[in-house]
Amino acid sequence: MREKIQYKSGYKYQLAGEYTVRVRIRPDRDVLTEYLTLLKSGDLIIAGGYAWDGPSGPSVDTKSFMRGSLVHDALYQLIRTGYLRPEDRLPADEELRRICLEDGMWRIRAWWVYHAVRIGGGPSASKSHIRKTITAP
Repeated sequence: MREKIQYKSGYKYQLAGEYTVRVRIRPDRDVLTEYLTLLKSGDLIIAGGYAWDGPSGPSVDTKSFMRGSLVHDALYQLIRTGYLRPEDRLPADEELRRICLEDGMWRIRAWWVYHAVRIGGGPSASKSHIRKTITAP
């Protein structure tokens, strides 16, 4: 008998080990999910194995964009799933810009990236953007 598998598509990268960063978003209570932990202190802990789609849109996946895209995708996932408020989208976008600048992204590109997510990122933070589980065969 063949067992069916379940998976989610659309991911491009997978974190090889745990990563922790302090963000400016402070939830009212500690948030604990399978892959993401956001403490009241602002410490965001992303577990090894976490998958994300990297920089979105007409962008090049450069080293100066990878960490920012990881943190931004994790924060948007917490917004989509209701662990953070929709109002936390602005600070999540600001974190993306901050991290990209820290990682050496040119200021003009970081400005463009920030404004691109401000203009077009809303749907990615909405509950309708939760990835569906697919079953095969």
